[in-house]
Amino acid sequence: MNENQSLQGKVALVTGAARGQGRAHAIRLAAEGADIIAADICAPVSECISYPAATPDDLAETVRGVEAQGRKVLARSVDIRDDAALSALVADGVEQFGRLDIVVANAGVLSWGRLWELTDEQWNTVIDVNLTGTWRTIRATVPAMIEAGNGGSIVIVSSSAGVKATPGNGHYAASKYGLVALTNTLALEAGKYGIRVNSIHPYSVDTPMIEPELMGKIFGEHNDYLHAFPPMPLHPNGFISSEQVADVVAWLAGEGSGVLSGVQIPVDKGALKY
Repeated sequence: MNENQSLQGKVALVTGAARGQGRAHAIRLAAEGADIIAADICAPVSECISYPAATPDDLAETVRGVEAQGRKVLARSVDIRDDAALSALVADGVEQFGRLDIVVANAGVLSWGRLWELTDEQWNTVIDVNLTGTWRTIRATVPAMIEAGNGGSIVIVSSSAGVKATPGNGHYAASKYGLVALTNTLALEAGKYGIRVNSIHPYSVDTPMIEPELMGKIFGEHNDYLHAFPPMPLHPNGFISSEQVADVVAWLAGEGSGVLSGVQIPVDKGALKY
């Protein structure tokens, strides 16, 4: 446990918290002293998403990880496309913990296909979860943060694809580019309440979203795509871990980043410099 807890007394809501980056963010923020409101759909999002969905057992493991840091946690299966469920979770979290200071809008999905070959289901699912779902998360949480009157920090998890498009997942890139607009607009609108809003842009993070066999098949069919996925100059031979991304999230949540708002931060081992 961190003896110098920078977020002592704070409360953080994390979406997509059952595993991967979301779990890492929740546990890292708890290690810094925050109580956690953890949300994840814990079920298949759509038949067009090929990798396995998170489960209630995954969310329970996140709960154990947070509690191991000595913090309290409210965890619930919530689809961020569901306004009523989101609003109920926020209301219950504020009632239980008394405040809301940090939001990590992390939930997202990925599928593959060339733009002119995407189905309506592929397009709608990715946009509805990644972009509209994040907007719904903002709409459910910001009023509670304003009412609490403590300012706070919102971290929106975009992607390297949100600042540099990649072939084969244009709908994903469109959703992640859209998150930059949400971030920068909200930074302007929420600033007078002391709420900071920044986006992070991870690249090649080791989570279930990365499917090496599927990507190998796609690159085999379209080897011209390879040039659009750059190497990472810093330690190029491995994925970034979710915990490394969580270190950046924890910094953005705390006072050490207190002058930053409306900023896009690459978490990419230098890949976006190509």
